Amino acid sequence: SLVVSDDDVWRDQFYNGNIKKERGAIVLRLAKSWFRIGSLEILAHSGEMDLLRRLLDFIIQTHFPSIVVNDSNRYLEFFSTVVSETANLISLWMSVGFAHGVCNTDNFSLLSITIDYGPFGFMDSYYPNFVPNTSDDERRYKIGNQPSVGQFNLSKLLQALKPLLDPRQKQLASQILKGYGEHYYSRY
Repeated sequence: SLVVSDDDVWRDQFYNGNIKKERGAIVLRLAKSWFRIGSLEILAHSGEMDLLRRLLDFIIQTHFPSIVVNDSNRYLEFFSTVVSETANLISLWMSVGFAHGVCNTDNFSLLSITIDYGPFGFMDSYYPNFVPNTSDDERRYKIGNQPSVGQFNLSKLLQALKPLLDPRQKQLASQILKGYGEHYYSRY
């Protein structure tokens, strides 16, 4: 849904100092969930382990019904599922030439759904350096980097989960993360 205002707002569309007035607007976006890797990252970084645990349990109970909430391996199972489903999502993106444009942890859904459409684009023909985001001068999120950026983001998820894992689970989670590429290539 898009709501447009009669009021003007100042915008610098390309962040190049060329500020101009445009009509104001608000876009309403809907999704099954807006929880992202960054939602957990910020809690772990700030040391809010009880809140991290409660949020994870809520996410698991609400969106991952196959995982038993009181199982001691629930966070490991959650991580394994997110790794597998993220590999699947990115393989689907790549199979149709979809470039997300801004693949940071705050734009990666824990449900492995595509959210935060911003400067996305589709390739007309294969070009691994394709970047739809005009502000990505370093080409960090070029389409050819999407699979490795996905793995990087999952490593940040693992880092956020580690305080809740025992030593054996941490080792298993590291192995799961190493298997990301195999999941990706088996689906691409």
